[in-house]
Amino acid sequence: MREVHWEEISTAVSELCKNINYYINQDVLEAFKKGMGVEESPLGKKVFCQLIENAEAAAEEGIPLCQDTGLAVVFISLGQEVVIKGKSLTDAVNIGVAKGYGEGYLRKSVVKDPLNRVNTGDNTPAIIHTEIVPGDKIKITVSAKGGGSENMSALSMLPPSAGSEGIIDFVVDTVKKAGPNPCPPLLIGVGVGGNFELAPLLAKRALLRPLSEKNKDEFWSKMEEAILQKINNLGIGPQGFGGRITALKVSIETFPCHIASLPVAVNIDCHCHRHSTVEI
Repeated sequence: MREVHWEEISTAVSELCKNINYYINQDVLEAFKKGMGVEESPLGKKVFCQLIENAEAAAEEGIPLCQDTGLAVVFISLGQEVVIKGKSLTDAVNIGVAKGYGEGYLRKSVVKDPLNRVNTGDNTPAIIHTEIVPGDKIKITVSAKGGGSENMSALSMLPPSAGSEGIIDFVVDTVKKAGPNPCPPLLIGVGVGGNFELAPLLAKRALLRPLSEKNKDEFWSKMEEAILQKINNLGIGPQGFGGRITALKVSIETFPCHIASLPVAVNIDCHCHRHSTVEI
């Protein structure tokens, strides 16, 4: 067994919270540059230029990419041969989130109760998804999900008879209804299968896949391409000003499901696409 002190986890989470809000991932930056070359709308091209300038300024000045620095969503793959010393995993993560959002001067966006709306003051509690895996390592991924994109996400319990077209139509219609609200160009995560609670988690996990990586199954990778093409034919464009590039990537994750169900979830991510991973 390998012992890991809780402060190692807390420190890793804290640094991730700051880094994902200051520094845009390189694959996203490259997608902006590619999109600027493809975009036909002059205003759309200007938006891409501004997004690149914004990313460069945030990195140089050590300031957030966006004023909405998000709700912290933390994915943890915990090796079954690891023993966490001192505090619980949940406490370690939340202490790290509070520290990162405090030290990083990041906006605190979490309220204690959905209706009384009193701010917790430190952006905790985080949303934590933990899986037990073989080995003696801990892999931590932190994603910052802003309200604008998360609010536009959706779940549908389709009948199995809806088939491929039903899935495609639901995803495209969800993005169409969202319009400019999630700050396009977007990243689209799609979860197909599982059940009522698993499909949205699949969609959120799909967003963690590198932009260059397609679904390993050719059938689903072709559906990713088909959905992306249909979304980019909507004409919403960068920041909703019209144009060819409404989304940069569609990623689909699947899971077996009940014979009577076809759950489909769409998790929309804004252009900042903030997430990063470390292993300790």
